[in-house]
Amino acid sequence: MAFPRGFGYVLDFSDRTMEEYFSDEFGINIYAEEYQANGSSKRNCLTTFLKLTDAYSALKVLRSLWEIREGLLAQATSPSSALEASKKTAAFEKVIESLEGNSELVIPEGVDAYTREKTLEALVADIDRTLKANKPEVALDHLHTYCVKKVTHLLKSRGIECALDEPLHSRFGKYRKQLVNEQSLHEFTDRALKSSISLLDSFSDLRNNHSLAHDNEILGPVEARFVFSNINSILILIRSLEANRYGD
Repeated sequence: MAFPRGFGYVLDFSDRTMEEYFSDEFGINIYAEEYQANGSSKRNCLTTFLKLTDAYSALKVLRSLWEIREGLLAQATSPSSALEASKKTAAFEKVIESLEGNSELVIPEGVDAYTREKTLEALVADIDRTLKANKPEVALDHLHTYCVKKVTHLLKSRGIECALDEPLHSRFGKYRKQLVNEQSLHEFTDRALKSSISLLDSFSDLRNNHSLAHDNEILGPVEARFVFSNINSILILIRSLEANRYGD
């Protein structure tokens, strides 16, 4: 995580921006007293946090920071510095694999508070809390609500309204059409988006008949974990495509 500023730093964070990032993204005070036990520098606070926290929180933070690092790496002007930084990718992936190997937790990388809204922030926090307790079957209802809000938000940002009773897969179908018109998508990506329409239709049925949305017999944890991971993959793809839209 020393790239691009060198050993002792964390990415391109200043003390202030690192504090704000951890607070906004994870609700963590990274400069709390317990994280300064081995020194008060950004690097020391981060490494101490990773040693003290649980596997779920460690994975979530590491993946988020690595995503930022990949963006910085892509912008690197010096080929030598970019090459040196890229060599550390394999080592990092081993750390992630080690953490994942010791845990069956689902990390909701695609679930983020994409706008300032109290209801959305509470929804994201509840999904995060439920997954941290390793109960993906309990989180499916709120994940569905999140998907509806997310896709509706993306359509509204393009001036497209939805009926209140319009199902999730129908909203997503409208969104896919907009993406096809806006971006030059690879055939595979477009096929994946088309497949996601039917997948989200099935997800709605699952939400209505096998989640805590109603008095249902809920899905078992193994299948719930699989469902959550697949829906999460769709959300990650959406986030990346939206970033392309703004040239990020």
